[in-house]
Amino acid sequence: METTPWYRSTAVIAVLSILFPPLGLVLLWAKPGESALNKIVGSMVIIALGCSYIIVLSKIGVLSGIFITDPNTEAHYEELERHRAEQRASSSEAQPGSTSTDAAGSDNAAAANANTSSAGANTAAPSPGSAAGARSYWTNYRGPDRAGRYDEKAIKTNWSNEGLPLLWRQPVGAGYASFVVAEGRAFTIEQRRRQEVVTAYDIETGREVWTHSWDAEFTETNGDGPRATPTWDEGRIYALGATGELRCLEAKTGKRIWSRNILSENDADNLSWGMAGSPLVVDDKVIVLPGGRKGKSVAAYNKLTGAPLWKSLNDRQAYTSPMLVNLAGKRHILAVTATRAVGVAIEDGSLLWEYPWTTDMGINCSQPVIVDQNRFFISSGYGKGAALVELTASGGRFNTRTVWQNNLMKNKFNSSVLYNGHIYGLDESILSCMNVETGERKWKGGRYGYGQILLAGDHLIVLTDAGDIVLIKATPERHMEMARFSALEGKTWNYPAIAGGRLLVRNANQMACYNLAAE
Repeated sequence: METTPWYRSTAVIAVLSILFPPLGLVLLWAKPGESALNKIVGSMVIIALGCSYIIVLSKIGVLSGIFITDPNTEAHYEELERHRAEQRASSSEAQPGSTSTDAAGSDNAAAANANTSSAGANTAAPSPGSAAGARSYWTNYRGPDRAGRYDEKAIKTNWSNEGLPLLWRQPVGAGYASFVVAEGRAFTIEQRRRQEVVTAYDIETGREVWTHSWDAEFTETNGDGPRATPTWDEGRIYALGATGELRCLEAKTGKRIWSRNILSENDADNLSWGMAGSPLVVDDKVIVLPGGRKGKSVAAYNKLTGAPLWKSLNDRQAYTSPMLVNLAGKRHILAVTATRAVGVAIEDGSLLWEYPWTTDMGINCSQPVIVDQNRFFISSGYGKGAALVELTASGGRFNTRTVWQNNLMKNKFNSSVLYNGHIYGLDESILSCMNVETGERKWKGGRYGYGQILLAGDHLIVLTDAGDIVLIKATPERHMEMARFSALEGKTWNYPAIAGGRLLVRNANQMACYNLAAE
């Protein structure tokens, strides 16, 4: 009688399937005498086990160096470091820009304040002709009120065949953050090797003025690095890294004022694509969305000291940024979580109202658009659509009502803008215009991928996901593309920013500044 080899026994196959599912799968199908049904059922179990291993290992970063890391990452970081070194060497300024590196942030604000960084002592002044001293305009994610609207100055609309005049272009660290601009400097957050780096650049020259870094690395299949755009307020930068590190820095020097980790101290798990909500500064508070359990989903800290002020709600968060709004006669905070839009009180975080808004997998990425004193527009991809929501107050209570809802506008991970009673946004990857009062689509045309949109005057500035900048007339009559040129190389999901007539764009590899000002 023939003896079954030990490595084909059921017990050995079971053990190997647990330790190394692919080998267990091969041995299962090679085992003689096993029925086809048992092999099929066993294969399903082994495949499910293998998939669970991949998910767990991806979340803890074990697979990042095998499957996720771009093979060109090392070359890119070398290019970036070489460029910054040459930039410093060739600078005509009397003193070089400064650099500060800290260990991962402390949860103790007092300890963070005591740990002073070396940044700023030798910070260079802005270049001649820069916008230093001008009013600080684009200090928030998507600009004033986070509305994606630029109205500071008239823009240039007669672009040449080559596009807008280029002021500078240079490499940048990885990540999906945008810029804020104040006092002649543009601020962003990047991934540089195994550190997250908040960076200040001279807006006119692109010269790096200072950097402030800490040990943190977020990787996933769609791209590495931090996601949340920093916020500028009264000479301070508030930056949130992809793994929850929140830091307040001096905008002139990069010196750390205080730091917290909003995930660890709020009993919160990170999201699949990392922390993406830009910090919101309101009065004496900075508002963030950690998504913690047991009343720690929304959190407020003292903007000067980092001391916790209040925490509220139990929602799992999404990828939107909190907004300061004045709806139904009440100044409050509007946030979109994984399952609903909510209004919370600035004073104590108490829930004022809610509006259910669920999508596939709880993914909400786009910002609501304030329509008037009582209504806001909301849109999501992932099987959802759009709605116009009315908020009313009566007897100290707030009520929400759906004015209309349809699937004609699906903002996936971009946001719409409002102009003259019409919403302009990307319905998945195609630009669309709809009447905000009725939800009626006026037109749909032009494929821009999963890019981003800003409104400037009576035109749309679209940064496509291929790195093109496109000028489009904001009119409900028809789709009117006026000009287009290639601005960046590679996948571009970052929002553009506009300040003082300067259009700033970036992706995970390049950053550039163009002159958008009317002559």
